[in-house]
Amino acid sequence: MITLIIIGITCVVSFMAFNNARLMNDLILWPPAITRHREYHRLVTYGVIHADGSHLLFNMITLFFFGRAMEGLYTASLGTLGFALFYIVALVVSILPTYLKNRSNPNYRSLGASGAVSAVLFSYILIAPWSRIVVFVLPMPAIIYAVLYVAYSVYMDRRGGGNVNHSAHLWGAAFGVIFTLLIRPDVLPHFLGQLAQPRF
Repeated sequence: MITLIIIGITCVVSFMAFNNARLMNDLILWPPAITRHREYHRLVTYGVIHADGSHLLFNMITLFFFGRAMEGLYTASLGTLGFALFYIVALVVSILPTYLKNRSNPNYRSLGASGAVSAVLFSYILIAPWSRIVVFVLPMPAIIYAVLYVAYSVYMDRRGGGNVNHSAHLWGAAFGVIFTLLIRPDVLPHFLGQLAQPRF
């Protein structure tokens, strides 16, 4: 239920912002607004707006499948709003390095839920590393996808350029793994045991 509420809010706000430049500018991560005007809400609200429909669709489809799979774990460990807490903190943690790097850069902006979605996806991979993920019609084990995803994101982040915040993807993924292991230490031996039994 929490996953569907997050998706609903994100879709509604994103669609509103597509046709409302003022709303987009009020919610987007623009570091000087935080540094100079203490608009700390932007560390979360940037995640409920997207650049376009395809950006929104990709993030929300991923969240729909993996969020529903993981929501029960956080509810059991942290209570009814456990997954919402995980998701919101993931938004903040995944964007903090970007904000700190660009806190005095008036030309930098970032938006989209990709960092938090990466956190959800990588927490899922801890639970089911050999489950099949379909990437652009190509099926592969989740753990193989995770390795390729991290390698690609590191390469693109170091290369720079483009409009994709690869740093947020990496920090989101790292947060998803660390936070899950902190609240459920038993997941680590489970993950290692699963790795020892490869299934392709």
